[in-house]
Amino acid sequence: MNSRRQFIITLVPAALALGAAPAVLAQTAKADENDPVAKSLGYKQDASKVDAAKYPSFAKGKVCSNCQLYQGKAGDAWGACPILAGKQVNGNGWCSAWAKKAG
Repeated sequence: MNSRRQFIITLVPAALALGAAPAVLAQTAKADENDPVAKSLGYKQDASKVDAAKYPSFAKGKVCSNCQLYQGKAGDAWGACPILAGKQVNGNGWCSAWAKKAG
């Protein structure tokens, strides 16, 4: 009986740690401008580097941090974006999926 109890006591924390590991890694993964999805959206980590001729919907002041899709808090340098599979995008970045934040 003691070995079963030890097994369960060891197994539960290990399972919890392994289950949480992917979520932690996903939260910290930053979007890469060269990722195929990011490239197709014209994602740039620095909005000042967006080619306005190629992306006419871009305008100065449109950045990830004021996009409806940005999941970071106000003032966060990086925040998750569902368009880029939940990867972190730069708050000063931009992509063609930008949509005005309500409110």
